[in-house]
Amino acid sequence: MQPAEGHDGREEAEREAHGADASSTRAQPSPLTEVPSEDPVVEATEPTPEDERVEELLDAATIDVPELADAVEQQEAPDAAETLEQVGGDVAVEVIEEMGTESAADALAHMHPSLAVSVLEDLVEEDPAYAGKLIEEMAPDDATDLLQNLSDESRDRLLGTLGKVEAVKFRRLLEYPERSAGGMMTTDYLAVRDTMTVREATEAIRRAEALGEDWLYVFVVDWRGRLQGRATMRALLLADPSQKVTAICEPQVDAVKPDIDREDVAREFEKYDYLVLPVVDEENRMLGVITVDDVVDAIRKESTEDAQAMVGAGREEAVFSSVVDKLRGRLPWLVVNLFTSSLAAIVVFQFDHLIDTIAVLAVIMPVIANQAGNAGQQSLAVTLRGIVLDEVREGAALRLVRREAIVGVVNGAICGLLVGTVVGVIQSFANPDTEMWRLGFVVGIAMTAALAVGTLVGSSLPLLVRRFGADPATASTIFLTMVTDSMSFFAFLGLASLLSGWIGIAA
Repeated sequence: MQPAEGHDGREEAEREAHGADASSTRAQPSPLTEVPSEDPVVEATEPTPEDERVEELLDAATIDVPELADAVEQQEAPDAAETLEQVGGDVAVEVIEEMGTESAADALAHMHPSLAVSVLEDLVEEDPAYAGKLIEEMAPDDATDLLQNLSDESRDRLLGTLGKVEAVKFRRLLEYPERSAGGMMTTDYLAVRDTMTVREATEAIRRAEALGEDWLYVFVVDWRGRLQGRATMRALLLADPSQKVTAICEPQVDAVKPDIDREDVAREFEKYDYLVLPVVDEENRMLGVITVDDVVDAIRKESTEDAQAMVGAGREEAVFSSVVDKLRGRLPWLVVNLFTSSLAAIVVFQFDHLIDTIAVLAVIMPVIANQAGNAGQQSLAVTLRGIVLDEVREGAALRLVRREAIVGVVNGAICGLLVGTVVGVIQSFANPDTEMWRLGFVVGIAMTAALAVGTLVGSSLPLLVRRFGADPATASTIFLTMVTDSMSFFAFLGLASLLSGWIGIAA
């Protein structure tokens, strides 16, 4: 049996398969073995004894690093990662150095990326050989994610501690952009040769090295590593051992190229409910596979990045990012926002005489602008979601914008009626000898116009940005706020100035 070759498909396979479930080799208890009396069912939301022990150690006056490392090693990997994130800094590095390689690698892989990279950087400085062992223990895709974010110097130093085969594997994975299918894939997968029988394939899988995935599929490749089909574990177990694996596998398998964007990969998984998708080169040679858990991670990253990009924060910024990284991501857009917001101030300045005449205008202005901004944000969010889910196709953009504009007019009319009525009643009681109640009418019209503009801009802005080839989420709220504030102030103050004689304002 031969697995799919490496990334260029030219090397001979070094193992008979990329892995099998390690638990298959564990000794099973004899029927005569005494069964523990403890309840086998554990409440998932309740803390485990290991978690409670860690909490006790963390609450102590001083942290005993060796004892804490022993306790963390007993935790599940996600819980161990949370513990390391909680202690942070040098203590996290010391704890990892005291832990076993496998458990330390699992915990590091589950940590928040920015913190994991920081810890790995420190480990490379202190003990690059140990850092290399941690990378070797991780799944290739998890290890590659960390390596991509290391400094060039630390990455080269770490890769220099690895064996030649491992170093070449990671360097090839690092060639793919992080946001591509190649950047998401893992090179650990089960593959058998198309010349094998079912018996030979299952025996080879049993002898294969353990993997960190519970594989449901076995891929069938030829001697050059070209994908020939896919078989399920169930099909292998139920098939006649003398059959060829090609007789029980699916002859046609969906696959993706390594250079497609991860958003496109996520859409394919969502559309067809894939659990795993092979990645192949131009000659259909297996490069790796993408699993659904990696897609979930990618979707989460994309959603958080888009949310941050909308408000002008750095796409890669995290809670634990350094001050320099936070400044680098935020400051440029704050400067841009400083200039865009000045446009609204300029509009207000043009009507300063009108505001001096009746101060209540200054009170009403932010109400209209706030409503227009909220309406625009609603349309923006819905439109961006449609773009991400590929629901906004060619020819549908105009229909979407028209529908949002109608919603804006209706919502504006309702809100304008409510606010205009309140303003009109208040002005009638405050100025019974004037016609100031008519100001409520102006407020209602301005509110309707402002919300219509807000929804129109909110829905069309990301479509226009995408049309020019840019990311529709980038700083969209900054430009939306610029337009809604300026247009809201202009609509209200302009209308009030135009109808000043009718309202009873000496403009």
